[in-house]
Amino acid sequence: MPGVRNLNQVEATERARLLDVTGYDINVDLSSAVRAADNRTFRSVTEVRFTCAEPGATTFIEVAAETVRSATLNGTPVDISGWSAEKGLTLPGLAAENVLVVDADFAYSASGQGLHRSVDPVDGETYLYSQFETADAQRVFACFDQPDLKSVYTWHATVPAHWTVVSNSTVDRVEPGDDTKTVHFATSARMSSYITALCAGPYHEVRRTHDGIDMGYFCRASMAEHLDTDNLHTITTQGFDFFHEQFGVRYPLPKYDQLWVPDFNAGAMENFACVTHSEAHYLFRSQVTDFEHEQRANTILHELAHMWFGDLVTMRWWNDLWLNESFAEWASHWANTHATRFTDAWTTFLSVRKNWGYRQDQLSSTHPVYCEMPDLEAVEVNFDGITYAKGASVIKQLVAYVGLDPFLAGLRAYFGKHAWGNATFDDLLSELEAASGRELRKFAAQWLETAQVNTLRPEVSIGADGTYERVTVVQEAPADYPTLRTHRIGVGLYDLDGDRLVRRDLIEIDVTGEHTVVEQLAGVPAADVLLLNDDDLTYAKLRLDERSMAAVVQHIDKFESSLSRALCWSAAWDMVRDAELAARDYVALVLAGLPAEDDINLVTQTLRQGASTLANYADPAWAPQGWAEYARTARTALAGAPAGSGFQLAWARAFATAARSAEDLAVLRGWLDGVDVPAGLTIDTELRWALLQALVANGAAGADEIDAELGRDRTASGEREAALAHALVPTVANKEAVWARLTGGEALPNWQNRALLRGFHHPAQVELTAGYTTRFFEAVGQVWASRDSEPAQEFVLHAYPAFQVSEETVAATDAWLAGSGHPAPLRRLVGEGRDGVVRAQRARAKDASVAG
Repeated sequence: MPGVRNLNQVEATERARLLDVTGYDINVDLSSAVRAADNRTFRSVTEVRFTCAEPGATTFIEVAAETVRSATLNGTPVDISGWSAEKGLTLPGLAAENVLVVDADFAYSASGQGLHRSVDPVDGETYLYSQFETADAQRVFACFDQPDLKSVYTWHATVPAHWTVVSNSTVDRVEPGDDTKTVHFATSARMSSYITALCAGPYHEVRRTHDGIDMGYFCRASMAEHLDTDNLHTITTQGFDFFHEQFGVRYPLPKYDQLWVPDFNAGAMENFACVTHSEAHYLFRSQVTDFEHEQRANTILHELAHMWFGDLVTMRWWNDLWLNESFAEWASHWANTHATRFTDAWTTFLSVRKNWGYRQDQLSSTHPVYCEMPDLEAVEVNFDGITYAKGASVIKQLVAYVGLDPFLAGLRAYFGKHAWGNATFDDLLSELEAASGRELRKFAAQWLETAQVNTLRPEVSIGADGTYERVTVVQEAPADYPTLRTHRIGVGLYDLDGDRLVRRDLIEIDVTGEHTVVEQLAGVPAADVLLLNDDDLTYAKLRLDERSMAAVVQHIDKFESSLSRALCWSAAWDMVRDAELAARDYVALVLAGLPAEDDINLVTQTLRQGASTLANYADPAWAPQGWAEYARTARTALAGAPAGSGFQLAWARAFATAARSAEDLAVLRGWLDGVDVPAGLTIDTELRWALLQALVANGAAGADEIDAELGRDRTASGEREAALAHALVPTVANKEAVWARLTGGEALPNWQNRALLRGFHHPAQVELTAGYTTRFFEAVGQVWASRDSEPAQEFVLHAYPAFQVSEETVAATDAWLAGSGHPAPLRRLVGEGRDGVVRAQRARAKDASVAG
């Protein structure tokens, strides 16, 4: 990680033993942010008060600055000659009580880390926001940047006079200047450095109150018309009411601000009382479906849950990052289900989030949910599907295991005992054991300290009289990760009743070991569908017996429960990825069963999986036929969907993704020109970009049309979409130019880097970019070493030649991996790319084997 200290756990533990940080007083001058010249850096003066348990000891403080002007410790100058951003500042000869003052110049960021600076192309206004997780607070002020050195913070920010400034605490007073002002904040509550925050700019602001809490909603001025405050406030207040009731602990601060900010790398960040959200993901400029609305609600609730779990009580070290994120992931879906209109949120959890966990858990980089984090570089690549989705699945199962009421009782005790401090999973487990009376250490070890995912497969024997002779659940584990776990599952029996698949019975059993006989089913009339893990209680891949699979292929849309349908869709998806189901058969199932699906989340996610199957897992000799069938079905389903509905929009997007033929591309061209547009389908700004990008990717539109479209949408979003479209232009010269920008000596702004990466490789341009396999391995080390962690990771993930499914790609990857000196996190990500190619090879071979 260039530019910051790669703190390791041993150093952090020793520093936490020595120090207690009494308080920070931080003065930042941000008036430089709007100057035409010299707006690359800002001045920050930090006063830190802290005690030392061993007077005379030496420690260090992180200062990831451009330059350090001066530093004094207890009034004596500190030698800064050995300082660097990567090392920090050494502090020798500590007293029992210390006052450190560091005066330094820090850089504005364009990577989304530290203090990010963005200029709005609409009105030329400048916006700043901070992003400090994992350890980027040191990019803005001198600090002991680890989660268990909590403190209080007093911010003072000098900004242009027309700006608004938002932080974790309320404004104490404003001191006016000539064309600037200095905003002085009240001293904050006690918190970790990574959840402190400062956002500044001419933000549009709407304020509301609820249950005695002052609530703010912010966005850039040019996006004010898209800030649907009523909807955002409804979800937020529903979350507050629900969590207050369930957690039994009130939100501890007087205000709760949420800002939707540009160029954000993630979905959102849980800064205490100053939550930042991705504007690109969650402020809707155009028509969206309920899928997007539910995802936004889930994110709002996820960050709100962090106010208790993560902010009020914080992990001691990053080993427990999983617990922070897993708890918030579980709590957000739990709250969505019970407190908002998105009552089928657990279906979405299964189809979207849990599938992410299954995918991550089957990579060569798989790891236990709980694992040691030796240093920050290891943490950076662990914000993954295991940390979030598998961990949340374990929490969900833990709740079912101990019961919701005992779980909440333990949680309340945990909050009460550790409020404003740091804790570990062991601390939580102790409270859950006390509240439930159950021993949980074996459960925790089985699920949290082992890696990979089990598969549950039914073996069914049916007698001549149509009853079950024997039903056995076979549990499988990969050879390299042979753990067989205890699974509490539901076994659902479904019968066809007219045009419905009706659940006749649900039997709950514990699956242990390799074979578990379901004694309760002996002599029971065989169901049309026997569904393991019905109600989705455990974390495991599922298979269907032959009889059930045949019924599902014909009637998957006939289940009354969206969760049951999602389990079947998920099982089919797993089977095609595991080369047990041919890609063309999976696509046929999608195209036959999905048009009748009435859950927009299942439609959206399954359409994406269908497109991914064609791009990655289908035999290339058959894939053009598959794309044609996909496009034809999408167009038919679009015509049959209710006018103006989310389903119509979802199928329109799918058609644009699938269009390859001249005829289909002409349809897209017509829509752009307002010709033969399906009734009710609004060709608004975002859909126009999607249509144009599909045309560009297939060589049916070019740079002039992209520039013309940008002329109609001269916004930050428009610039991002135009950059992606330009990267898609399918010429040798254009790909060369894009590659040169991605790998050049000057780092691109994060939004531009991301857009160019997304447009560089495309499933319709496999031959065009084949030559970049070798060039990726030539460039990846230099890019990794010279970029901030977020853009560096994105380069590895998106520039890796994933569509070059061949032995040559595997061999090139192996040759690179055999080299020495590669950082472990980089090796991990490259190895994950290899995993995807090897999986695609197996799936394509399976698909080719069924070719008629």
